[in-house]
Amino acid sequence: MKPEVLLSRIRVVLCRPSHPGNIGAVARAMKTMGLSSLYLVDPKQFPDPEADTRATGAVDVLERAKLKSSLKDALAGTVFAVALSARQRDIGPTLGAPRETVARLLAEAGEGEVALVFGNETVGLSNDEILHCQAAVAIPTNPEFSSLNLGSAVQVLCYECRMAAFAERPPVVAQGVTPSTSPVARHDEVEGLYAHFEAVMTDTGFFNPEQPGRLLPKLRRLFGRTRLERDEVNILRGILASTQVKTGHGRKN
Repeated sequence: MKPEVLLSRIRVVLCRPSHPGNIGAVARAMKTMGLSSLYLVDPKQFPDPEADTRATGAVDVLERAKLKSSLKDALAGTVFAVALSARQRDIGPTLGAPRETVARLLAEAGEGEVALVFGNETVGLSNDEILHCQAAVAIPTNPEFSSLNLGSAVQVLCYECRMAAFAERPPVVAQGVTPSTSPVARHDEVEGLYAHFEAVMTDTGFFNPEQPGRLLPKLRRLFGRTRLERDEVNILRGILASTQVKTGHGRKN
């Protein structure tokens, strides 16, 4: 199944969110990762201008958000739901790690709609709400400062969903980057560069041919770690030639 289809089957469910700004932040977090299905269970204040402001380009996610009176209604039609919890409850699913739990969520998404369920910003999910879910997940935060904003928590799990859906290789748009059109430098061109370096280093006194040490092999190893392009060789030789002009030695080929 296409990754985009899997992501479209994931509902992000917010239970009793108290701050409209957080709802907007969640919408933005979702859209950046390719999710679009937002469910709000008894939000304190929504719709709200602050939610639109915090969404920053993801207002369309807010406009399509579905309002429900209970988590049971929000999960109607799903085949699997994962609850976010900061602690293991006496009754309820065992807390799992994000990557493994999301992998299970995506596998279930192949069968139908699934859900990521988040609780209120202050008190989280109730025990009853967690029992509506088949799995639970905890984000491994710093034990000395474990407070995580709702939008940030959603962002972490939506990121894991995207990575899992695309098998760890989601498409990336490289904006403003022009692919190189220069061919790879030939062996003789690279050898000419090494000879040019040796000549300039000798002329400037940096390299003593009578006591060569390991300077030249290390220089080869340095450039050998990458495949030099012809343009790059020309740039480096241009710099070397400029140095020779300044020192009055002229260009050595």
